[in-house]
Amino acid sequence: MRNLLYLAATLLALQAIPAHAEHEPPRSEHDPWSGAPLKPDKNRKTPSPITDRFYVRGTFFNPAISTTLRIDAASPGNGLPNVPGTVVSGERDLGLDSRIPQGRIEIMFRLRERNRLRVDYFETNRRASHAIARQIQFGNETFLSNDQVTSSAQWRQFGLTYTYSVLRTDRLELGLGLGVHFVEAEARGAVEAKQLRQEVSGAGAFPTIPLDFTWRISRRFAMVARAQYLHAAHNNFEGSMGEYHGDFQYRWKPNFSVGAGYTVIKSFLQLQESHFPGMFRLNVRGPEAFFRVSF
Repeated sequence: MRNLLYLAATLLALQAIPAHAEHEPPRSEHDPWSGAPLKPDKNRKTPSPITDRFYVRGTFFNPAISTTLRIDAASPGNGLPNVPGTVVSGERDLGLDSRIPQGRIEIMFRLRERNRLRVDYFETNRRASHAIARQIQFGNETFLSNDQVTSSAQWRQFGLTYTYSVLRTDRLELGLGLGVHFVEAEARGAVEAKQLRQEVSGAGAFPTIPLDFTWRISRRFAMVARAQYLHAAHNNFEGSMGEYHGDFQYRWKPNFSVGAGYTVIKSFLQLQESHFPGMFRLNVRGPEAFFRVSF
């Protein structure tokens, strides 16, 4: 999934640069015959996130991660509920890395003037081998204090977000819409010396309600902020997802920008299903630096 997204972004970016160059206004602002200054063209649009019809953004993201897990033991039968496992911190109890520098990619398509579709991907994949300091009930297995536990936690999130601009001027844009996040989570714990092993996984789609805001501060500077969130509960499922982002951009060239920002991702899943009985909470937050190719 991620490799296909990278390939599509590269191909579209290569097409975007010449396409924008063809429409770039002449550099000269003087009459070529008399040399007199020309009047400003009121119909000419200032290159900005508000007028971009497409962009691909490459980001270096350096987030701190907090993971909370609980893997329940399977019910002994007769319709009884699952036996709750131990609530553990992936970083403190299992020794998973608490910071994972990584690259990210994001793509946006503008459909007509007010419709936008944003595509993004986020992934964490951590493994550790750690001597635990307390007894942990991890699904159907019991890990004792001082056991050397090999563990892993994976989270993959692919998002599609559509927004409609209810407000759009040369300097301001405000959009509302609907997002869908395709999520896959997996947790594993094992004590190889005792041949104890437990692994659970789950996948599904989760909607969010997005709010996007863009402010073109000047010809070269712009600020972008967005938030999307939703909490839902139904039968044996409860979950919530929120993503909050803000950045400042500098338009170095008409089709090229650089910037810095901050992103927070909060995800929570609680299931009572055979393939994933338990709870998974992931909090991600950190600064980012990026470049942005657009037209």
